[in-house]
Amino acid sequence: MDQDSNSGLNGTPSRHESTRSEATHQENAWPSLHSIALIGNHLPRQCGIATFTTHLLEAIEHNIPERDIWAIAMNDHPEGYDYPPAVRFEIDQDTLSEYSLAADLLNLNQVDVVCLQHEYGIFGGRSGSFIIELLRHLNMPVVTTLHTILRDPSTQERRILVQLADLSDRLVVMSERSVEFLHYIYRVPEEKIVLIPHGIPDSPFVPSDTYKKRFGVAGKDVILTFGLLSPGKGIEAVIDALPKVVERHPNVIYMIVGATHPHLKAHQGEDYRIGLQLRAKTLGVADHVLFHDRFVSEDDLIEFIGAADIYITPYPNEAQIVSGTLAYALGAGKAVISTPYWYAQELLADDRGRLIPFGDSQALTATILELLDDADERHAIEKKAYEYGRRMVWPEVGRRYLDTFAEAIERPLRREVPRHRLETVGRRQQRLPEIKLDHLYRMTDDTGILQHSRFTVPDRTHGYCVDDNARALIVADMLQDLRPNDTYLGKLRAIYLGFLSHAFDPHSGRFRNFMSYERRWLEEYGSEDSQGRALWALGVASSFERHLGDAIVAAELFHRALHTVEQLRAPRAMAFAIIGIHAYLKRHQDDDATRKVLETLSQRLQQLFEKNSQDDWPWCEDVVTYDNARLPQALLLSGRLLPDEHMQETGLRALKWLKELQTDETHGHFTAIGNDGWLTRDGGHARFAQQPLEAAAMIDACIEAYNCTHQSEWIDFVYRSFNWYLGDNDLGLSLYDSVTGGCRDGLEARGVNENEGAESTLSWLMSLLALYNFRSRGREAQSGDGAAQSAEAST
Repeated sequence: MDQDSNSGLNGTPSRHESTRSEATHQENAWPSLHSIALIGNHLPRQCGIATFTTHLLEAIEHNIPERDIWAIAMNDHPEGYDYPPAVRFEIDQDTLSEYSLAADLLNLNQVDVVCLQHEYGIFGGRSGSFIIELLRHLNMPVVTTLHTILRDPSTQERRILVQLADLSDRLVVMSERSVEFLHYIYRVPEEKIVLIPHGIPDSPFVPSDTYKKRFGVAGKDVILTFGLLSPGKGIEAVIDALPKVVERHPNVIYMIVGATHPHLKAHQGEDYRIGLQLRAKTLGVADHVLFHDRFVSEDDLIEFIGAADIYITPYPNEAQIVSGTLAYALGAGKAVISTPYWYAQELLADDRGRLIPFGDSQALTATILELLDDADERHAIEKKAYEYGRRMVWPEVGRRYLDTFAEAIERPLRREVPRHRLETVGRRQQRLPEIKLDHLYRMTDDTGILQHSRFTVPDRTHGYCVDDNARALIVADMLQDLRPNDTYLGKLRAIYLGFLSHAFDPHSGRFRNFMSYERRWLEEYGSEDSQGRALWALGVASSFERHLGDAIVAAELFHRALHTVEQLRAPRAMAFAIIGIHAYLKRHQDDDATRKVLETLSQRLQQLFEKNSQDDWPWCEDVVTYDNARLPQALLLSGRLLPDEHMQETGLRALKWLKELQTDETHGHFTAIGNDGWLTRDGGHARFAQQPLEAAAMIDACIEAYNCTHQSEWIDFVYRSFNWYLGDNDLGLSLYDSVTGGCRDGLEARGVNENEGAESTLSWLMSLLALYNFRSRGREAQSGDGAAQSAEAST
């Protein structure tokens, strides 16, 4: 080990780095480590995290070859990959139950330490929240490597990283800037943070001519950029700089090595690569740009980098906390030119490379020419880079990780550790069913979602309606938030949004509701409820940023229909519209006119409660019918946003009353007000014909009550309402169909209604997704800590 191996990236000692002596780096130096499991992507999956995880595992094995080192691999599609034996378990990133199974496997195998590779996009759930479910149930030390640390995280992204910090004994980062971010932005204690550089292959320092012949560029001056191809890496800037470089050095070749990123290719094909090729052709340098469109092996990568005279990382902004490609190039002793993103500033300090301003093609051209013109200067940079990179070779990095693992065992710093090896099941710890969409797909055709089914068979007799397609659009948006790479969900969203668009009458601003299977509208305009539900769905869709075109269409429809809320008299229609306006305002906070509409409509709903309520009947009507909890939910949302304390109190009082009415006095389970007579002011109370939409409404409303009060009783009732679907009800029968993923239509006196219509299935999915979203809030969802994001459950 060289004398600088425990220094920071700038060559100065770092108190965050492991400081064990050389003598400890022997096979018997880590007696507490017998079994180590890594969690992350793994080769042959094609991405940087997979490469990192694979090489880290190999580096650990290199240092302690007789120990049990293995991996759990994340899959981005159900078929998985042809993994080597070191991968003993696979997790489908979008299947929550597999995270829990992985936790059980790790606990049962009594693994000494788990090393998690964290990148938001490789785990399922909102911003990768599913991994929190796994970590929460591990009873061994956890060391988490953070591959992305955002300076300006969203509320959810910050929430996830803070939970990772709570659930980890150590956080490994790869740059000094990462240390600063964790401490000052995320408030992570310094004692938890360990700086270990990005690992690199231990490649020899040889002239670039050694490798050029293999790639057909012998005698050329080679400039190289490597990595999975996608926008935002600044390759355009290098192509723009080439014309003047070629004038002076006509033998220059710019090699762009790497396959198109799989997710980009799935959505856009090769459009980006073709655009780069056309750019080079337009500038007259097409013959000087060489694309190697493939995912390269480790050996090939070393040779590609070895063939380069200059390596360029031209990222267009500073928000790059680590770069494996830059680390590899520096470690191979290459003259690197880079924009001054955070990681490059550290790694290329002290003349180990050249930094140029962002977006400055002239500076890039001048720097390339300087290094091509002055071989001595280029070689001096190469030597400094190679010498510095010796501290970053994988065997050394593996030793640093082993030190960190041992320290985590000796001095655990995790905030929460389960008391039992296997999960204890309570309402808040219960495992949620998987999100299964078979029946949703079955009920949806190219027109929209059908209203009814006979058992599990779609019933075309009754056609379609706006009510159900609005619900379906909300569900599709919630699903896409959890599964951003699922292209089929985008198709569903387009179908449901298209149905609402076709239902809209531009002259009246109203939506027609019922359509026959033959695609004939059956009415001039629909009910007030369907109008309100359409506005709700459009408000949700307009705030969905991943599909900008869909969001624009939804926002346009939303505004064209918004004036009709002045005509609404039905309290549920008002409530649906209010919920939709709240969803819209999440993205369009500066829309003062829409906020004013929200305020007026909320006050009208509040006045209905004030006019009709009495001490023993805190309700806005003389009968309590369907979708009841949506009314207090709307008041709670507006009471918190406007703010209006009286409105919030009205909503809480009404919801508490509903909660008491819908709790079985003997067994304490949820019992929805039945639609066979409803609940009337004169004492009538229908016990059966209980419908799934009542449980869905209660779940969303109780989550919003929790957002307002942080009182755990509301979350207890969330789970009580949810478990109604699963058999914790008056008849002890499950309404959820685990085979189809659908939901039966209701609870009757003689049993369940076996039909699985759209309303019931969508109510189930909305309920399940609300819990998924709430659970993604992590420790707050378990203990009641912290502030909540507005209207998360329903938007």
